[in-house]
Amino acid sequence: QLALGWACWKMYLGRPETDGVRCMSMGALGSGLGTNKRFAEALPVLETHLALNRRYSSDENSVLVALSGVAICLENVGRPDESLVIKRDIYARRVATLGASHPETLRNGMNLAILLVKLKLWDDAKSLLHKLLRPAQRSLGADNETTLNIQFTLSSALWNNPNYTRDDLFEAETILQDVLQRRRRVFGLAHPQTRKSELALARMREITQQRARASPHARDNRKRSPRVDSA
Repeated sequence: QLALGWACWKMYLGRPETDGVRCMSMGALGSGLGTNKRFAEALPVLETHLALNRRYSSDENSVLVALSGVAICLENVGRPDESLVIKRDIYARRVATLGASHPETLRNGMNLAILLVKLKLWDDAKSLLHKLLRPAQRSLGADNETTLNIQFTLSSALWNNPNYTRDDLFEAETILQDVLQRRRRVFGLAHPQTRKSELALARMREITQQRARASPHARDNRKRSPRVDSA
């Protein structure tokens, strides 16, 4: 992909910056650099690609796709707070233009939620994931992988929060049981996402048992099991 990106860029470099193909070739180059984890090199390319889209394109989707590329790159060069601002903006604009139930809106919302969990913004993550879940179930179906990923990430936000409550643990376990059951049926026992769900549920149950054994006074000193990353 990187070689193709360079080839496209060299081929169309001489065209005026208003040329759509030239702009797309720049996006292909930035994407190729990112795919090869050369994020520091990809960032200025993607930022220029975004600037061209903002300047010359009237297509909102093209601008948001370019903006998403910049957000991903910022996160990978250690600037997650800047990425978070952009991802919030993308999600809000998707809701405004496509509606809360559109697959692209749900995908961008899920990307935002994963970053919120990574940054340990638990309340924001839980609020967003609850907001995403019903539209996903309604428009995509309960067995859809995006819907299941939303549920899995919600469970992660609930039980990885150091200030979780008994209700949080109960909700997280209920969600994981449902996700595991659906993934076993839809994807099979050997699928990586099924096995990941099995591991998460086992750890979730271990935490529940630890909490049940712990006294209220010992709660702050309990040992936590290793966290399971979001989907």
